[in-house]
Amino acid sequence: MLRRLSGCLALLLSLPVSGVLSADEPVKVDILLKNGTILDGSGREGFVGDVGIAGETIVAVGRFDFAGTPLVIDCTGRIIAPGFIDLHNHSDSAIVAPATRSNLNFLTQGCTTVVTGNCGSGPVDAAAYYKQIDEHGAGTNVAHLLPQGSLRARIIGDDNRPATSAELAKMQALARQAMRDGTWGMSTGLIYVPGVYADTDELVAIASVVGEEGGIYASHMRGEGTTLLASVAELLEIGRRAKLPVHASHFKSSGRDAWGLIRQATAIIEEARAAGQIVTADQYPYIASSTSLDATLIPSWARAGGTKDMLARFDDAEVGSRLRREVEQNLERTEQGRRIVFARFTRHPEWVGRTLFEVAEQEGRPPIEIVIEVAGNGGASIVNFSMDEEDVRFAMQRDWIATASDGRAAIPGNDKPHPRFYGTFPRKIGYYCLREQVLPLAQAIRGASGLPADILGMTDRGYLKPGLAADVVVFDPETFVDAATFADPHQYARGVEHLFVNGTPVIARSQPTGALAGKSLRKPRPDSAAP
Repeated sequence: MLRRLSGCLALLLSLPVSGVLSADEPVKVDILLKNGTILDGSGREGFVGDVGIAGETIVAVGRFDFAGTPLVIDCTGRIIAPGFIDLHNHSDSAIVAPATRSNLNFLTQGCTTVVTGNCGSGPVDAAAYYKQIDEHGAGTNVAHLLPQGSLRARIIGDDNRPATSAELAKMQALARQAMRDGTWGMSTGLIYVPGVYADTDELVAIASVVGEEGGIYASHMRGEGTTLLASVAELLEIGRRAKLPVHASHFKSSGRDAWGLIRQATAIIEEARAAGQIVTADQYPYIASSTSLDATLIPSWARAGGTKDMLARFDDAEVGSRLRREVEQNLERTEQGRRIVFARFTRHPEWVGRTLFEVAEQEGRPPIEIVIEVAGNGGASIVNFSMDEEDVRFAMQRDWIATASDGRAAIPGNDKPHPRFYGTFPRKIGYYCLREQVLPLAQAIRGASGLPADILGMTDRGYLKPGLAADVVVFDPETFVDAATFADPHQYARGVEHLFVNGTPVIARSQPTGALAGKSLRKPRPDSAAP
């Protein structure tokens, strides 16, 4: 494998300098990244050249004369790329918390921007959220989506019912305000309470406002298992009716009985794209997902109204048997909990790292009774081994599917989160691309930089071009790889030697500098001049 990797890199590094952006006059630079292999985020092949940074801006790319006395960093044998943009991140709270705002677990992956507000959950007041980020700084930049679930909770609560016309008008008004405060679109989490209770018409009504303001619609769809195709159909319908780009979050087919459906879903999306509809997706490169145990096993109708109401339904003479039957059916799909591993549960930290089935056996109780106990004690985060490796490899080869983590800012602790928190981008680029050669390096870099920028409509970063923000990563292709595993997830990625966020070094010579150079990224108004 190493011989094959070395041969691939030798070919890459021997490529002629082609299509290089050069400057006619000497360019004043503060930092000069010299003699690296440049992959500019466009998807074109790499070329050997230099990148000049002045202040917060990229000022030259390619071969150029420079002025001044810059810091010169020899990048021979290294890759220079745009800083990676994580389209699907859940750092809404963590990025403003003192212990985690540095977002080191994403910096070491080469990420310079994370997108929050995903799966329908997060701050609704974008202006206040952005202000909080800018007051204290952050390790990465932060762009935000309006979370539809949190929006609905603010107006309706957790009730399982349609919105009234007055409630819908209030949600539309808040959506317009959020877009004018700089959000990049709206997200939904259509398996989570209360977003799951919104029907297609309600989603279209709010998404239409988002579209009028120039935003996108990103969705954790209603089903990623055997109902995947119907969920994709709803996504496309929302895009057509609301007249805005749509995006499938963490695109996959989940559950053994759904393996292979991702190929049919892909064909449907590609047919829509060929007809002119703007449809994209993102993916994390793992065979396991992660969410709450409740959302995984307890049907959405039973979660309406909160924990107290949910527990009452288990004991109710009329609905209890139906509810238990549905939970048992969901357990069967996970081999009675053998595929579910506890990642965090405050009441029983000793369960972390063990499967639901193992816990039930040790406790001498059926798995469903463990599920009910967890639901009544604050819930638990779990890792669910539900995907097929060949499906994962198939999806990452599509040129409209970006890389995204579905993780959050974290620091090492006693929990066992999904390793995607620490390893998503080096796993896709270092393992699947450079080592397994599942996809070309230029495509893998684009899927982490230029493509997510294009999906969001972000025009000031995502590429290595003069005039764009100096979010830049330099990594060693021989060593860039994830270290986090399911058994030992709190392991920082290896191989990033230099990382710049808005021109400030946040990793230098493979060591974090501690700088909080990230800032809030507000979407420009549609009628404003593009950067």
